[in-house]
Amino acid sequence: MTPATAVWDKRDDMIVRADLPYNAEPPPAVLAASDITPIDAFYARNHGRIPDTAPHRWQLRVDGLVPRPLTLTYERLTTEFDHHDVVATLACAGNRRAELLRVRPIPGKEPWAHGAISTAQWRGVRLADVLAAAGAHDGADPDGLHVAFEATDVAEEARPPQPYGSSIPLPKAMSPEVLLAWRMNDEPLPRAHGGPVRVVVPGYIGARSVKWVTAITVQPGPSENYFQSHDYRILPADADVDAVAAGEGISLSSLALNCDILDPTDGDRVPRGPLTIRGYGIVGDGRSVERVDLSLDDGRSWRQADLHRAPSEWSWRPWSLTVDAVPGQLRIIARAWDDTGATQPESAASLWNPRGYGNNAWARVALRVT
Repeated sequence: MTPATAVWDKRDDMIVRADLPYNAEPPPAVLAASDITPIDAFYARNHGRIPDTAPHRWQLRVDGLVPRPLTLTYERLTTEFDHHDVVATLACAGNRRAELLRVRPIPGKEPWAHGAISTAQWRGVRLADVLAAAGAHDGADPDGLHVAFEATDVAEEARPPQPYGSSIPLPKAMSPEVLLAWRMNDEPLPRAHGGPVRVVVPGYIGARSVKWVTAITVQPGPSENYFQSHDYRILPADADVDAVAAGEGISLSSLALNCDILDPTDGDRVPRGPLTIRGYGIVGDGRSVERVDLSLDDGRSWRQADLHRAPSEWSWRPWSLTVDAVPGQLRIIARAWDDTGATQPESAASLWNPRGYGNNAWARVALRVT
């Protein structure tokens, strides 16, 4: 256990990618053990020091293109609006980056393996209700408008250093699943996960679910914050990341169709006989995972996994398949299909990009059966 893992009440076996700022992921088999991820196993992704703001000192400013700007205290937020629960999976855009690192180096980025994804039950108020109280509905044409969020953590990696920020289109912000949350798995939202209040944007990459939020602005276009204008964008493979202009590349929002094998893990030694393979499929806004295929012969033939009920329409969908493992090397491949008939690309090499985002290639593990 690292000192940071102890401070943030995480499991002893968390895989720490950085102590400061604290970035860590759980072993994949831990994720496979529960549809709802325990808080002590939920991945941590941070760009700056974790702020320490007591609820009674927290305030939220809502301004911009609204006729009635608001300033809300924690008490007002939690007592003046209806409460709602949403089970949602958050996934870092860099999840499974380690596979891209095997293709080419990606300097300065965390080598996330399989664990920068987790699912929780979130409780809070609908962002739409708060925006409505500020008059965001009042005659505004939502086309092109964005809702920008700003936090209190300062990211030194930004150019120049600045508080973390991001934005989402106004129509998404007005969707009922988007929350300002203060509880996680029936507990007060921990500091390490954005407490006292954070944004939760189901169906989008985790970078849009801004933690420690203190300002919300309705504006004509996307946030100009570094993490919206320069980072969390898919750049061409030959791009110079040190010379990227604002707005260059493809801005990431909705989660791409993805699938991963969580248990067993690559390199495991397993006994001969029945072997249960477990994992998840996930896809973003308005789509659903409809099938997961597994291959045990390098893709020459496929069999369907058993799909389990998803905890919610905004979460991953667990799957499993029990096979007869015979002695020798066993290579497993998994791929998902969604309700539009789309599936995943075969190779991580075809997806390599200079920041290592968006790897949704076929999942692969190699085992030794004894």
